[in-house]
Amino acid sequence: MSGSSVLFDAPGPRARRLSLIFSVVSVLLILAGAAWIVMTLAAPRESGGITLPGMFDPSRWDIFADPTVWASIGRGVVATLQAAAVAAVGAIALGILLSLLRSSLIPWVRIPTAWVIEFFRGMPVLLMMLFILLVASTGAFWAVVIALVLYNGTLIGEILRAGLAALPRGQREAALSVGMREFQSKMLVEFPQAFRQMLPIIVAQLVVLLKDTSLGYIVGYNEIIRNNINNLGSFYGNRYLFSLFVVTLVIYLVINLTLSWFARWLARRTASGGRRRGKGVDPMNPAALLEAEARADVAERSAANRGLGQYDGTSH
Repeated sequence: MSGSSVLFDAPGPRARRLSLIFSVVSVLLILAGAAWIVMTLAAPRESGGITLPGMFDPSRWDIFADPTVWASIGRGVVATLQAAAVAAVGAIALGILLSLLRSSLIPWVRIPTAWVIEFFRGMPVLLMMLFILLVASTGAFWAVVIALVLYNGTLIGEILRAGLAALPRGQREAALSVGMREFQSKMLVEFPQAFRQMLPIIVAQLVVLLKDTSLGYIVGYNEIIRNNINNLGSFYGNRYLFSLFVVTLVIYLVINLTLSWFARWLARRTASGGRRRGKGVDPMNPAALLEAEARADVAERSAANRGLGQYDGTSH
């Protein structure tokens, strides 16, 4: 069978020509839009009867020759990474606990855990930060950390539950056959495999956690954005807001793109037992978590049906 799709015919010369024209026009429009943005930013502007230089004028970037500015920016980066690191450890620990409770065979453990997970998943992270700050008076740092732990811990718990549900039944049966209890099988045999299998998606979720630290701006935590845009911008004046914005954007891009690259590299390494075969699932795709949860729900219903059949004596 030819490599062309059975759903549509291969494009002919006219269709390929139109596609090429549309591609060229699209590229030209994108380049024109980018050029317009650059010229608009570079053009001088009037403000209160005073002509201010364009955004790329050296006078808007001279503060970065001062080491104290970079020292302040470094403190913002450290604050962001500190909150993200503490929240990541807590979210993974909470996720492990919730995945074990959520996959329990005991209904009065599994069902309330599912309610708790859905509650925290549906709660906006910023609202949790504000609630913790106002009610518990924990301070800005712990308000950010605890909110990120609760929200991302529930997601990581569902990721690990999906990993447990995706394992072959033979893994548990083999562990039980050598005398292990259910809990021993889950902790010593099943969970390590599930954690390794879902590690790329967990890393991708930690990238989201790092980006969500920017919400600490609202509750007064001096992460990168509040430190650079609010504190430094107020001290040096609005003249430097654009340059501080660009530096902040570049820092976030470097950190997040590095972690995203690591997540994809980890996905390739863990696919097919570490062999570089196939592309596998892209951990940065938001649909990856939804697909994993759907598989876990199907496996859970199948397990419940098998248990019901055994209880009724209809299966062996």
